[in-house]
This record gives sequence, structure tokens and C-alpha cells, in this order.
Amino acid sequence: MILHNIAVVGASGLVGRKILQVLDERKFPYGKLVTIASEASYGKEISVGKHLYKLQKITHDIFKGHEIVFFSAGGAVSHEYAPLFAKEKAVVIDNSSAFRMNEDIPLVVPEVNRQEIFKNKGLISNPNCSTIQLVVVLKPLDNMFKIKRVIVSTYQSVSGAGNKGVIALQEEIKEPGKRAKNSIFPHRIAYNAIPQVDIFFEDGYTKEEHKMMNETRKILGIKNLNITATCIRIPSLVGHGESVNIEFEKKFTIEEVRKVLAGSTGITVIDEPRQSKYPMPIDSAETDDVYVGRIRHDASVRNGLNLWIVSDNLRKGAATNAVQIAEELIKGK
Repeated sequence: MILHNIAVVGASGLVGRKILQVLDERKFPYGKLVTIASEASYGKEISVGKHLYKLQKITHDIFKGHEIVFFSAGGAVSHEYAPLFAKEKAVVIDNSSAFRMNEDIPLVVPEVNRQEIFKNKGLISNPNCSTIQLVVVLKPLDNMFKIKRVIVSTYQSVSGAGNKGVIALQEEIKEPGKRAKNSIFPHRIAYNAIPQVDIFFEDGYTKEEHKMMNETRKILGIKNLNITATCIRIPSLVGHGESVNIEFEKKFTIEEVRKVLAGSTGITVIDEPRQSKYPMPIDSAETDDVYVGRIRHDASVRNGLNLWIVSDNLRKGAATNAVQIAEELIKGK
């Protein structure tokens, strides 16, 4: 077995830790593993599973000797340092939005556009968490029925905002009625739903909503896809839910839709509403599939379909997808 030298930048964060966990779970064939965090964390140790990792800081001599480097430290860090690792012949898999819309940098979900991995020039972008679970479902449906339009509303957990999001919710649950100190959210998140994820643009959409729309078009390879999004933050810890309405060019039956989805890699169908069986964020935690339920016709438009989609945003929405990219990379074409 060939062993690969790898590094994780942002190893102390929620996604960084999850990458380390997933690498271990999936028995990724690495030889040397370097864990890198901010200068403030230099020399500290973090425990993930049965392993103890000593954190390094980025120095001028740390860029060499890596084959694959996972980045999960924010866009500013990626912009500054990812190209330096790539210059030293590493392939960087970046979890930030820094390079996602660059035309010459692949944006990859392996179940959807694996072939793009091998077009990399040292950088591969990992999509937004809410985009990943959406396109895993849209791709096989588009192959069969050709998508005409998509309307998606997300219900995103606080862990999508990192450690600070989790801490804010936990603090506010302990002290009902009070907003957490230094909260990352614009309003109280406990017992609430905030129709804002990230900053607003002049057109009234948020940055998160633009990410979903633009990334979905790029990953599916449909530049003119009619898609609109509304992103909402809810007080759950892990797992993003999405209400999705799709209009197709071709006719379909619900049985055909279920068959297509159930036969697709990475998708689990849970759709027995009369028995109250449908996907929920709490059940997606620590799993890697994208779950689909509430499958039904939308009678208000021709060839319309409604779906409910759930996935663990820290795993398939971030860490697992990044590790899957690395796995496909070492398998080769």
C-alpha cells in the first residue's frame, strides 16, 4: 500500500477535527500527518478519537513534503497560504469559499462530478455544506428528467457557523431570554429561526444564498439553471435540512423518483410519512449519506416535485466530502 504525506490546516476547528476523525474512520492511507492551526494554538495538543495531535503553525519551511493538504481555516488563510502549498507540488483541498467560483479550479462532489478532480492545478474546492447535499440529490434526477427550475429553502444548524455558533446556542439555552456574549448571529438563536445566513447583498439575497445558487450551477454544469434559495439558521446542533421544489422538463412518477434516488450512491430514502418516517437533522448526525423524504408531486406546476433533504453538515457537508475527494485523487482516473 502506498502511504501519502498529508496535512490539515485549521485542525483545531469543528471541521478540522472532523477531517481527522473521518481520515481515521475511513482508514485513509497516510504516512506522515501534520496538523496545523493558528499561532495562538502552536504547541497545544488536541484529542480526536484515540489519537493525540500536536498542533504546528505555518512557517516558511512547512510548505514542503506534503502530497495532500486539507484547508479548513477560513477564506483569508486559504487565499494566503493554499497557493504556497500547491507551489510545492501538494494538492490542496480547500473547504473555504476562497476559490470556489474560479473557472480554473475544480469544485467537486465526487458522486456528481468526479472527473473534475483530475483537472486540478494544485487546488480543489470543497463546496458549501448546503450545496453538497442538494447536488447529490439533483444530479441523478436531472439525468433522468432534466431539471427546469429549483427552489430551495434551507434550515441550517448552528455548527455551520463553527464553534462560535455552537457556543452561542448552548449559552442561550442555559440563560433563556438573553443573547449570548460575542454571538456570531445577529439575533438570539435559541428557540428562534433567523432568516439570514451570512451578510446581505444589494439584491436582498445573502452571501450563503448566492453560494448555493452559483455553486449548484457550476457543479451540475448548467450555467443557466433557474435556481433560487432562502437560507435560514435554526437552533439545532448538527444537520442541515432543505425543502426543495423542482420543476422538470419530462414527466415522472413518484415511484420513478424513489427508484432513481434509492439507486444512487450516497443517498438513503426515508419516505413513509403515514408512519412519521422521514429524515431529520438529529438522525443524520455522524453519518455520511444524504437522506431524502416527503417525496410528493407539486400540483401547482407541470412536472413539479417536492422533496425534503437532510445531511450532516460537518461530515458530508464538509469533512467527508473533502476526504472522498482525496480518496478519488489517489485512486486516479
